[in-house]
Amino acid sequence: MLALTVLPANAANLVKTYSYFAIGGSTLDDIETQLSKHGPEVKSTGMRHPGATQMAFTTRISYAQTADTCRIAKAAVTVKVKVILPEWRRPRKADPDVRLFWDTLSADIKRHEERHVEIAKNHGRLLEDALNASFAQKTCAGAKAKAAQITAAELARHDQDQLRFDRVEGVNFESRILRLLRYRMQRVQNGQLPPG
Repeated sequence: MLALTVLPANAANLVKTYSYFAIGGSTLDDIETQLSKHGPEVKSTGMRHPGATQMAFTTRISYAQTADTCRIAKAAVTVKVKVILPEWRRPRKADPDVRLFWDTLSADIKRHEERHVEIAKNHGRLLEDALNASFAQKTCAGAKAKAAQITAAELARHDQDQLRFDRVEGVNFESRILRLLRYRMQRVQNGQLPPG
């Protein structure tokens, strides 16, 4: 299954697609095994993950030259992201507690990947703003070199922010899932959510 969304990201453009990979299993152990076996492989870790977001930044830059300077006339940044999420083929015999856990985990995986998209979108906007605010250079070659320098610096900050987010999320995973499970169980008990 594939879905496509195109959204303006304030100044930068965002093109977002979704794809899903199927997993099975009727127990928590089965689901964990399936996620480890079928989840997308992330290049930075070399491991499979329960979800992933692939990102690419594309810049289109036009230059304006005068007799003694060259500057960026307009820069446009497009952030293309592909969000890869698990889709559980829920067996009829799956225990309601397993279904509740899956619903909680699945929502958390989606939230996590959407935050990666938000981080990328924000850095796309920052990159576009920085390129458009750059000063004129003596030559267009100098302006292009400055654009490359600005781009490299902003993408490095983007990568650092993505890694920082993953570190914080990893440390807090267990407590967050337990808190979310308690919240969902309360909502089921209060009749605000259907049981499993």
